[in-house]
Amino acid sequence: MAPRRSTTRGFKRTANLLSDQIRRAGESRGFAVSRLLTHWAEIVGEDMAAIARPVNIGYGRGGFGATLTVLTTGAQAPMLEMQKEQLREKVNAVYGYNAISRVRVTQTAPTGFAEGQAQFAPAPKKQRPEPTPEIVQEAAATTQNVENDMLREALERLGQNVMTKQQNHRKTLGKG
Repeated sequence: MAPRRSTTRGFKRTANLLSDQIRRAGESRGFAVSRLLTHWAEIVGEDMAAIARPVNIGYGRGGFGATLTVLTTGAQAPMLEMQKEQLREKVNAVYGYNAISRVRVTQTAPTGFAEGQAQFAPAPKKQRPEPTPEIVQEAAATTQNVENDMLREALERLGQNVMTKQQNHRKTLGKG
């Protein structure tokens, strides 16, 4: 039987490329399960993720349970203090056992320390510019010979996005 050939043609998922780096960075801060960092909002819930971020996991000398340090703003700290036990249970569910025995809350100003690291709200999504009618027509003309409807529509959207981006790039450079 012939060996299986790769179908990705050299392309890899971004998550696969970055997983080792994320794991090493997480482990250097005590996060044995990097999923705690990458899926924080899913683990603790959107409400809690909006006010807190995991900072460190420290292991004591006895080795009985770890301490999870969570960063929040000063105004949210009392609310988070009341929810520490629920937070601990949710995090331990990810580990699959009682890895975290304590949750410590640390707080800072809304802009964080030197680098503004306490910004908890996600960045606003950029408004994607609408393609001009000329671009829509050109994309439709380019893909008119594609027989599969779903493929043709996907290629039209891709073409519209690429041409719109190129047009906006030329405008910012002063060439269009």
